Amino acid sequence: MSATRIGLLGYGNVGAAVHRLLDGGAAAIERVTGGPVQVAAALVRDPGRHPAAPGGLLTTDFARLRDDASISVVAEVMGGIEPTRAHVLALLRSGKSVVSANKQLLARHGEELFDAAEEHGVQLRFEASVCAAIPVVKVLRESMIVSGVHRIDGIVNGTTNFILSRMVQTGAAYADALAEAQALGYAEADPTEDVTGADAAAKIAILASIAFHTRVRLEEVEHAGIDRLDLSDVEHAAELGYATKLIASAIQSGSAVVARVHPCLVARDHPLAAVEGAFNAVMLRGESIREVILEGPGAGGEETATAVIGDLLAVIGTRGTGFLQHDGYFRGLDRLPVRELESPFYLRFDVEDEPGVLAQVAQALAERGASVAQVVQRSAGGVHIVILTHRAREGAVRDAAAAVGALGFSRSEPVVLPVLERGA
Repeated sequence: MSATRIGLLGYGNVGAAVHRLLDGGAAAIERVTGGPVQVAAALVRDPGRHPAAPGGLLTTDFARLRDDASISVVAEVMGGIEPTRAHVLALLRSGKSVVSANKQLLARHGEELFDAAEEHGVQLRFEASVCAAIPVVKVLRESMIVSGVHRIDGIVNGTTNFILSRMVQTGAAYADALAEAQALGYAEADPTEDVTGADAAAKIAILASIAFHTRVRLEEVEHAGIDRLDLSDVEHAAELGYATKLIASAIQSGSAVVARVHPCLVARDHPLAAVEGAFNAVMLRGESIREVILEGPGAGGEETATAVIGDLLAVIGTRGTGFLQHDGYFRGLDRLPVRELESPFYLRFDVEDEPGVLAQVAQALAERGASVAQVVQRSAGGVHIVILTHRAREGAVRDAAAAVGALGFSRSEPVVLPVLERGA
């Protein structure tokens, strides 16, 4: 069998790793696919920045990939939105399948790209866009189509999970833990997309769309990150028996769905509480599967490259007939407002040390239907009142916190964090 020729959009850490792993695993790949797989060309902006690349591989001319009829599939590992979107569309329209590791591209322009893939009878696969080496996209899209998945909760950003782990383990402030993450290469020089929750929001938009068979757009995902999280809240949570994690959640309730990203308290006996460092984990809950947890490294050149190669080989193995060329988002569902979600909540009020303060806080919650489960007071140049509530509606809890924050004894804006329930 003649070699299957593939192209690469980009030749950075991931692109070079794809090439290296394809060469290193050539014998196994040939046995699985029935023939060799060869990287024919890689599009880059500046060939001089990749001195280790084989001669003749790199090109600055996109047409070399688009117009070469011998190239049947291209892996997009260049990142960004433009010109990446235009390149991927051109490749799909020229009859080439595309494998992408680009979460922002898929979250923002997935509908347009899937329409082009279906129109031209080619495949668009994107396993590497979420959680790198963890095959959560494949599991949701191929193995659980009829499993009735109704909830996803996950730690899908390794940078923030590393930072939160270090804050607990060493007592480091957020800024110091972030600096350590940058020094170790877990965080970019500009970590904004990670620490604000934007990265996780793009990933949960993709997963929610697949799981619920409806298009969940990035702009519909309410997200808050860890950049405003105070060490005192992480410490209070630990004292109460909880880990603090940045959780990406997607929920289908009846005919409505919601997706969000938020710092969250997770009980120590919850599986996601044990996920430390730069690892990712995704918990799927459904009617037929009950609970499935997928865990592993969620970032890194070689980890992402393994997912890219898995998709490449899947395209080669289902050439022309792979069902993944079809858009699986076939229904419209309403959107469930975040304020209508219910869970227990953690609240911290920074208040003056005055008589009757706690009673007023409890009254504000009770008036809105939220009851107190646990109270802890800590003195810190004033008083920290830390409250865990019973299950309550989020809008009611936030309204109560805002009312307390407007009272004269409040020294700062109250902190409100949901508590992730097991089996919710």
